[in-house]
Parts: sequence; structure tokens; C-alpha cells
Amino acid sequence: MATPTPEEQAGGAFAEAAAEAVQTSVMAVRLVLAIADAVRRQQQKKVGKEDELPDAEKSAAEASAELKKLLPEDISTALLKGADWPQLAQQLMALKRAGVDLETMLPRIGEIAVTVRDQVAANAERVAREGTDEWAKALRETLPAGPVREAILSSPAWPEMAATMAKLDERGVDVRAILASAHEEGIGVDQAVAKVLTAAEVPTTSRDAMLSYGPLTIGLDTPRDLNLDDRERALHEQLAITRSENQRYVRMVREALPGREREADLLVAAKQWPLIAAQMERMERDGKPVAEHLARLSKDESWTEGPRSQLGRRLLQATNDALRKPVGGPATESRVRVNTTAARAHSPSMGPTKASASKGAAPTEPAVAPHRQAGPALKSGKTR
Repeated sequence: MATPTPEEQAGGAFAEAAAEAVQTSVMAVRLVLAIADAVRRQQQKKVGKEDELPDAEKSAAEASAELKKLLPEDISTALLKGADWPQLAQQLMALKRAGVDLETMLPRIGEIAVTVRDQVAANAERVAREGTDEWAKALRETLPAGPVREAILSSPAWPEMAATMAKLDERGVDVRAILASAHEEGIGVDQAVAKVLTAAEVPTTSRDAMLSYGPLTIGLDTPRDLNLDDRERALHEQLAITRSENQRYVRMVREALPGREREADLLVAAKQWPLIAAQMERMERDGKPVAEHLARLSKDESWTEGPRSQLGRRLLQATNDALRKPVGGPATESRVRVNTTAARAHSPSMGPTKASASKGAAPTEPAVAPHRQAGPALKSGKTR
């Protein structure tokens, strides 16, 4: 056998790199379709109308025509030759049957695939693989709370999605850019599926989300369907707090209240604890010293004063105040000393997250809900 010439060797290396770039772009397409299908399933599951996947053989025949027409030839060919093509075809046809316009969606996915293909061709340098928790953080940093992020983290396919993200990242692909694009597609899928599900045509805000608007949720990206009765889901899916993070925040609270284990357990057991944990997580991302803020709970114990039956409520408010006050500011008394009788008279349905943030005076203005607006501690005279 003749030894390949340098030109032939270079051509072979180029062809191999090009093939790898196409295969990587196909991985990106699979990831976007997996996210879209997860959103479809989640939307249909909410109203108890999740459809089974259509027949694989019929789906493959119909979807192949759509693919060849709407995606670049090299990418569509690679998808059609893949061992998982029958499953991908079923996902595409399920999306179409649910109300998604593939002639609009597929060209946008094609743009993502082309971008990935070109990134791999231009950047062959690999970076270290990161684990699932790292990609959960990437999701939280890239995608806002809502149906898409919740669908991804609650999907049985999440570990596989995270592994795909790691592989793309190793090959020099901007995974966060893909996620941002996939989020837009996921929103489109969510809206398209909702149109054919009459029970979900008008999204409503959950009771927990409405009651939590105010001091506990300022600056947090809280989903409209927040469900604090399901703590696991609220923490891990809706607020994207990992189990290891939650355990660390529980430990930090106990360390901040030495000798008051019962009170610390009372705080952690509170229904609104996931919102406190989310605030701690946000502070850590912003580089703020969470432990120093929590230390105020033992320095100013005014929250211990008052009826024992309301201790949990006062401690919850005091913790929220401690986390939000700047470190190094004036040593002011905890804002949990409020005229609770006047506050309840102002709003009979007011719960622990609706309590007045003023000190010693009842609120005089209607409650407001700047739920998504980050800002300093609440001023006197306002309720949330």
C-alpha cells in the first residue's frame, strides 16, 4: 500500500475534523429537541393530557422530509443516519401534533447547529469536563425561572442532557449560548402546546407565589406556579437549589445560632425556608458573606421577644432582614419588632411574608409587589 502524500494526509485530517464538527452539531440539535420535548411533556402533564409518542415508522417517513427541507444537508444527513433517528422523528412529530410549527422551529435549530459546527471546526482545544451540578448552575445563570428551566431539571433525561452539555463544552462550544437559544424555542413550544390545551390557556399565579410577593422574594426570580407545599420540587426544580447547597445553608443557620438548635430547626422547617435558601444562594453568587449576615441573629435577639406561638414568624423575618442589610452598616435593631396587631388589622389575610417592614408603626399605604425588583431593605410605611 502506497504511503499517503502530505496533501492526502492533510485532506484526511481536514475531513475527520469536519466530520467531528458535524457530529457535534448533531449533538446540539439532539439537546435542543430533548429540551423542547421535555417542555411539551411538562405542559401536557400539568393538565393530565400527555400524549404518547406517535408510531416510529410513520414518524420517520414524515419527519425525514421536514428535515431535508429545513436543515443544512450535512446536518440532516447525519441526523438521518444516526441510530437514534426513529426516536428523534417521534419527538418531532409529537411536537408538530401538539401545535408546534416545525417550519418555523427547524430553521432556527439549523442556525444553532451551523454555529456549533463552525465553533468546533475553529476550536479543537478541549477543556475539562464538569459534572451535573455545574450544569445545573449554568442553567440557573443562563435561563430565568419558568417552564423551560423547570422542565429541564425535572425531566428524566436531565443527566443525559448534562452529559451532552459537558461534551459540547469540551469541544469548544459556547453551551450557554445554545441554552439561551433553546430557551426561546422552549418558550415557543410551551406557548404552542398551551394553545391546544384549553385548560391551560390562561396561566394563573399560584397562591404561594402571590402570598410570597414582598420582602422574602425581592430580587429573586420566583416562578408563577411556586408550590412551597412540595419542598423538594420548590428547592430543586423551581428555585434550582441543589441538595448539597441546601444542606450547607441549613448548617450555616445552625452555626449562626449556637445553643439554639430548636430555633434553628424551627426556621429550617418553616414553609418559606426555600425562599431563604434561594436568597442565600443568590448572595453567594454575588460574592456576599452569607455567614457574616447570619451572625446578626445571635447579636440582635429581639426576635425572641413576643408570643411563643409567633416565634417562627419573627425568626423568619429576622433572618430575611439579616441577609438583606449591608455588612458593616449601623447596628440597628431588627425590623421584626412591628405592631403586628395593626398589621393584621390592615390586612386580615396577611401571612408571614406579608408582615409590615416598618418599626413600631402600622402600614399606611396599600401593599405592593415589586417581586422581581432587587433593592435595599424596605422603607417604613410599605408592606409587600
